[in-house]
Amino acid sequence: MCNGLAKRIIPCLDIKDGNTVKGVNFQNLQQAGDPVQLAKRYNEDGADELVFLDITATVEGRKTFTKLVSKIASEINIPFAVGGGIDSFEDIERLLGAGADKVSINSAAIKNPEIIDRITNAFGSQVCICAIDAQFDGTDWFCYIKGGREKTALKLLDWAKEAESRGAGEILFTSMNHDGVKNGYANETLAELAEHLKIPIIASGGAGKKEDFVDVFNIGKADAALAASVFHFGEIKIKELKQYLSDNHIKVRI
Repeated sequence: MCNGLAKRIIPCLDIKDGNTVKGVNFQNLQQAGDPVQLAKRYNEDGADELVFLDITATVEGRKTFTKLVSKIASEINIPFAVGGGIDSFEDIERLLGAGADKVSINSAAIKNPEIIDRITNAFGSQVCICAIDAQFDGTDWFCYIKGGREKTALKLLDWAKEAESRGAGEILFTSMNHDGVKNGYANETLAELAEHLKIPIIASGGAGKKEDFVDVFNIGKADAALAASVFHFGEIKIKELKQYLSDNHIKVRI
């Protein structure tokens, strides 16, 4: 965990067929709005960063929407991370060229861990977010690839440590058990990651109310909190959330 730094609030645009969608436990996707308009709104509302994930790009074997990435990048002035469908170094160069500040890699990194080394050597650790989708099976947390469709033998903590050792700048951990359920983040597991890693951890999966963000920073020791539907549907306003966090003695940029 990084002490003393302001905690970050990060909206996430899950993109399918060019539209923003949101589901529960990676299932039952619902339309959530135009991604360019949402990006502009979050930029104006005080989001610290924006994440764009083309959630079906990997499983459908096609490339992330480069034009949509460019359009969003031209409308915002906050750090912009893009993931989905990345399976080669050329994909990363293309997305950075389209306006992304960072890339989020998941399946590609698990299948070819050396891609982390290559990204960080070429562009610096700050460009590489290692996204980990993991699910607790009753005994341990296992990593999944292909948008949560395929279980691997890799355990969450082991893979997070390896990603850090290869130079990843951040870990984006999504708890598949908590995704879209809105009952709070996987705080105990996040705290365990924070205990073992030196790089920042972005928490994903479970935001339902403002108190969940207080808990993910205080209990989960996360450096950033990512959320989607509570922001997309106006259940939580980012400016109000940041004021609430500040009132609860959590350092944020207002």
